[in-house]
Amino acid sequence: MELFLWLIVILFCLIFLARLVKHEQFDKLPGPPGLYIFGNALDFFLMDTVRLFYHFRTLGSRYNKLFKLKMGPMKILILYNPEDVETLISGTKYNQKGFVYSFIRPWLKEGLLLSDGSKWQQRRKILTPAFHFNILRNFNYILQENSWKFVERLRHEENESKTEVSSMITDFTLNSICETSMGTQLDAETSEFGKTYKDAIHKLGQCVVYRGQRCWMYFEIVFNRTRVGRKFNELLNLLTSFRRKVVDKRRNDKEFKNLVFDKDDNVQYEDSLESGKKRLAMLDLLLHAEENGTIDADGIGEEVDTFMFEGHDTTSSALQFAFMLIANNEECQEKIFEECEKIFGSSDRAADINDLSEMKYLGCCIKETMRLYPPVPFIVRRILQPLQLKDYLIPTETECAVLIYDLHRRSDQFPEPLEFRPERFLAEPTWHPYAYIPFSAGPRNCIGQKFAMMEMKLVLSSVIRKYRMLPVTRPQDLVFVTDFILRTTAPIYVKFQKR
Repeated sequence: MELFLWLIVILFCLIFLARLVKHEQFDKLPGPPGLYIFGNALDFFLMDTVRLFYHFRTLGSRYNKLFKLKMGPMKILILYNPEDVETLISGTKYNQKGFVYSFIRPWLKEGLLLSDGSKWQQRRKILTPAFHFNILRNFNYILQENSWKFVERLRHEENESKTEVSSMITDFTLNSICETSMGTQLDAETSEFGKTYKDAIHKLGQCVVYRGQRCWMYFEIVFNRTRVGRKFNELLNLLTSFRRKVVDKRRNDKEFKNLVFDKDDNVQYEDSLESGKKRLAMLDLLLHAEENGTIDADGIGEEVDTFMFEGHDTTSSALQFAFMLIANNEECQEKIFEECEKIFGSSDRAADINDLSEMKYLGCCIKETMRLYPPVPFIVRRILQPLQLKDYLIPTETECAVLIYDLHRRSDQFPEPLEFRPERFLAEPTWHPYAYIPFSAGPRNCIGQKFAMMEMKLVLSSVIRKYRMLPVTRPQDLVFVTDFILRTTAPIYVKFQKR
């Protein structure tokens, strides 16, 4: 009864806002017609996450460059043409994250993904040294070990008709981000908890999408009283608990306490690299900043939650699709194997960071995978100043969403855009600089993209040197769901045959 009364109150608020706010400029934009007050909100709330994903693809094919939507009084502009995308994200003028991110703010709070202004600049400054070349070289040793452990796990799959790579890859990326960026190996207790953590992130994303489809749930007081809102808060407690375990473990680790920082707060890289005894993690920089008073414990929690999520889930998504595509393209797979043979010969040695720079064709395969299947399929910015696009002036208080999935598949940018063609990336790009943005672009691009490429090259090259991958799941089998990360309804399978 209480919820029903709240819905009545919200309905009257929507009617009031619809009459109060004029959308003359916005209404000139192309887009599907909506209903008075509700706009397009009623088009979405009965759709499941699969229908919702493909509904956006349908709208994208109907409108060439952009289209508008209204969710109650909220104005949303959908972009997927490179010229307008560049205008939106290339500078610092429109750096404000979109409203939809407020749904995950109870989890990631003011971490690097969601913060703005001076706080974002300060956090970026603290964290940038974590991806210094010397530290990446140090991380390389950890990722080598985890890649070979991944290959060892495949020994149990040699006689199987198919192997679910989805869960194996997510285990690999979660262990890797914990050990590198967090400086913490998952022991028996935290490893078991980690499995629950991975499932919780997926379920949390489902709660967020469910809420996004229902504009009356945008109000915290309503959402928190729903079944989905209560489930969201349960998952939030679980994710926070896992993060605390990781932070506390590193905070009490002798390895962190033995790190030596100079007067400029830089760690002594040479000692840590040569001895192999000290390994600097991103979390160490945060803990050191805490000692200096430039960040507090809550700030550390925000950044760790952000990097744990983005550092394992996005890379896991890209790797799953890479395994599938390489398995389905025998010629490409053999080219990768030949490239590895030129680098390693008959040696079984692990790849060092210099070897990775020689894996040019493998790099092209990864880039083409992320073109077809970008791990983050959309980003959203909120317009606080008028935005002049090529053909339209966008009013303030508009939510601008960039559909990266559709942007990457434009036929005017990529000939035969649905085909897997790694060779596209061997030559100088012919496409617009903002037609391909798997790591976003502009000032808010992904801080960990070099780390992600290194991780993907290491595990893929390690597997292909030992195993031939055969197709099971094919691209035409994939059915996608709407989420912050590109996900499918079913796991991805590959068959592994020892070379």
